[in-house]
Amino acid sequence: MSQTAGVVTRFAPSPNGSLHLGHAYSAIVAHDIARRLGGRFVLRIEDIDGPRSHPEFAEEFRRDLEWLGLEWDEVPAQSTRLAAYRDAALRLVEDGLLYPCNCTRAQIRDLPMRSREDGPDYPGGCRGRCKVAQGEPHALRLDVDRAMEAVGEIVWTDVNAGSVIADPRDFGDVVIARKDLPASYHLAVTLDDASDGITSVTRGRDLFETTHVHRVLQQLLGLPVPDWHHHALILDENGEKLAKRRGSPPLADRRKAGEDGAVLARQLRLRNFEGGT
Repeated sequence: MSQTAGVVTRFAPSPNGSLHLGHAYSAIVAHDIARRLGGRFVLRIEDIDGPRSHPEFAEEFRRDLEWLGLEWDEVPAQSTRLAAYRDAALRLVEDGLLYPCNCTRAQIRDLPMRSREDGPDYPGGCRGRCKVAQGEPHALRLDVDRAMEAVGEIVWTDVNAGSVIADPRDFGDVVIARKDLPASYHLAVTLDDASDGITSVTRGRDLFETTHVHRVLQQLLGLPVPDWHHHALILDENGEKLAKRRGSPPLADRRKAGEDGAVLARQLRLRNFEGGT
């Protein structure tokens, strides 16, 4: 990471459930890196997940961060950026790098291939074959082989892992624009980080591999390239990472019970607290 006063880090939660200790740790890591280097720590609400996004959770997030003793600048939420996502996807279509796909999740799940926790790999069955009628819902997928031909050998840098050659082919042809939205996570977060001037992307080690996809998108779209800091995860008593979908205990419950947020933040910085390892 560049040791300059221009460092900008971010915390970018989705308002589809309460924050847990893993979120708190991630926010603290990003906050402290920025403060140590005299930079900025920003909050971005990633709220384009349709009916699963609820503004009341975003307000809860702000109260939780304040309770932990963090200070931040808030940037525009994802829902204000839909036109930018559409423009970027259109550019990739015009460059011949995206193709339509009308496969359902069930059809993809049934394909004989390895699946990832955050969604199945996709071998490109619709590439050059999918015909969609006017108005028919469809996703747009990245032709990863063509994309790699376009970018050549490029690298990205992680604070802990050092220089890494970008190669997203293990993911297959990832979705860039969803059937119901103009952007997938991959496109939205890549464009958002560039728009917000993020210089150091701080997030958990579970997202390390996705950085291959994001680095290629940056190259294709001519975006600035940050450094990455993939930090350790907070695990539960069973050694599983904390997650909203697993019902990990909300930070808000601890806050409302009168726990001292500043004390919890200190314990998280020391990785010494009840409820994680």
